[in-house]
Amino acid sequence: MSKTICIMGESGSGKTTSLRNLDPAETYIIDADKKGLNWKGWKKQYNTEAKNYAVTNKAEKILSLLKCLNDKAPHIKTIVVDTINGIMIEHEMRLIGELGFSKWSELAYSVWAILDYSLTLRDDLTVIFMAHTQVEYNDNGYSFTRIKTNGRKLEKIVLESKFTTVMLAKAIDGRFIFETKANNSTAKTPMGAFSETEIDNDMSVILKKLEEF
Repeated sequence: MSKTICIMGESGSGKTTSLRNLDPAETYIIDADKKGLNWKGWKKQYNTEAKNYAVTNKAEKILSLLKCLNDKAPHIKTIVVDTINGIMIEHEMRLIGELGFSKWSELAYSVWAILDYSLTLRDDLTVIFMAHTQVEYNDNGYSFTRIKTNGRKLEKIVLESKFTTVMLAKAIDGRFIFETKANNSTAKTPMGAFSETEIDNDMSVILKKLEEF
């Protein structure tokens, strides 16, 4: 059983930047937002020639990539999907002219299928899903941050339930951090994995700490 991690946060909160210290020889990045990475020299580290980078937001293509990497790329230890919202938006826009609830059911299933399949991959694989966030408010002004989803069916699924680790990315006073525990959010990590409620956004360090879990 593979490990799955979700890093959620607003645009510019440091989600993608957290990948900067991962080993390109063992990492495969699926760029579902089609925006590239955001540190100097990334194009030399991740590209199609190196067979560690793909640009696609189509659910069926991403599912096929996951299967191929699981079966035919034993050197890959970390797969990143950046972001899962890119998959949702592609599906919604492609079916924008269709009426009825069927398109929302198809969207929900395509996202669920990717997350569910990612849990069945090799034991030595970690799949990291980046996600945008939405903040909800109640009548008393209480705010709560969670993964942003398209359609009510995905809300019912509660995407956070598919992960043992969900971290909230934030940019605070020029510093990029991850929150490891719920603080008016759906952030969570395995018990005992992190003593700090805020950590630096370095995915290589995070993966080492999660190895024993």
